[in-house]
Amino acid sequence: MLAVDPRALAHLAQGRQVMLVSGTNGKTTTTKLLARATAAATGTEVVTNLQGANLTTGLAAALAAGPLGAPAVLEVDEAWLGHVLPELRPAALVLLNLSRDQLDRNNEVRHVAQRWRRACEKLDGRAVVVANADDPLVAWAALAAPSVVWVGAGLGWKNDATGCPACAGPVSFGEGGDWKCDGCGLARPSLDMWLEGEGAEVCAVAGGRLGGPARYVLDLALPGRCNEANAATVLAVVLESGWAGAPALAAMRQVDEVAGRYARAEHAGTRARLLLAKNPAGWAEVFDMVGTSGGPVVVAINARTADGHDPSWLWDVPFEGLAGRRVVATGERCLDLSVRLHYAGVDHAVERDLLAALAAAAPGEVDVVANYTALHQLLAVLGTGPGRRRPRGGGG
Repeated sequence: MLAVDPRALAHLAQGRQVMLVSGTNGKTTTTKLLARATAAATGTEVVTNLQGANLTTGLAAALAAGPLGAPAVLEVDEAWLGHVLPELRPAALVLLNLSRDQLDRNNEVRHVAQRWRRACEKLDGRAVVVANADDPLVAWAALAAPSVVWVGAGLGWKNDATGCPACAGPVSFGEGGDWKCDGCGLARPSLDMWLEGEGAEVCAVAGGRLGGPARYVLDLALPGRCNEANAATVLAVVLESGWAGAPALAAMRQVDEVAGRYARAEHAGTRARLLLAKNPAGWAEVFDMVGTSGGPVVVAINARTADGHDPSWLWDVPFEGLAGRRVVATGERCLDLSVRLHYAGVDHAVERDLLAALAAAAPGEVDVVANYTALHQLLAVLGTGPGRRRPRGGGG
């Protein structure tokens, strides 16, 4: 399609309300939440790409398969965002976070932030950016946009944001997500929405463009603070669009798995919860989900194109937190993982075969943490979800 018509994306997006979601982590989940919320709030069918096909070809295929004129909620790879913005002309652009990921394919993360900023500078006045104000890289990029809604979505992994994207000076982080550059004074913008309360189950809205002051209880089926942040960001899009929040929240509460993530499967007496972690920032969120229950953990690591061929990121993950638990290393790069676990002081078993690794975790409940292609391989061998056909793209 794109070979026949290089401007196919622009032609397919014409006459639609287009909303885009991008970031290093959480793209796929946020896209599903936003698609469900949009459908519930508007009562219309929504075109979306829910299987991680977030490059130009995947975007074109999703738009071509959907009804003409229907709203579109699309996940976009962070490295490709600047290429597709002029074609898709979104009404809303969601910017979640930026951290190192697939460095053999992408540039250093601050170069990605620079490309985002140039893309935001070119947005027209009708486009609104909904951005994570707690991430200095995202905030600096979004400040170039003509219209921004700022969400205090949190930033668990700060190691990639300690250098100011504007002047390269040191960034200091304070309480409650506040941050400021000690060199140029770049600082966190004033928030329009943020998470608060025990377990961050409530998001609060300031007075102003989102119709506040107000508080909304999230009460999601999806686990983890990161998903509460994703839902709060989606709610900001909904309110900015002038839609009612209650139907959107009800729709988001019904989501309990996303393209195999958070799904549950059984094999040989083992009941597995499937989680995705493909970089150090993602692992920081996964540690929040697996908690300190002491239950067994299976870690599956590949290094294919969609994962990034360089697995050196394993050395930035604080695997020391798994010490004392039953841990099984598996996947095509299980030996790289085993070396890292050894130096983290984590006793573990090694089983290259995915099903053998599940069996080695012992009967009962087990958390399976896999990177992108390893997760899809596992879904395929278990006959669960979308793993029967691995999409192109980086996932999120």
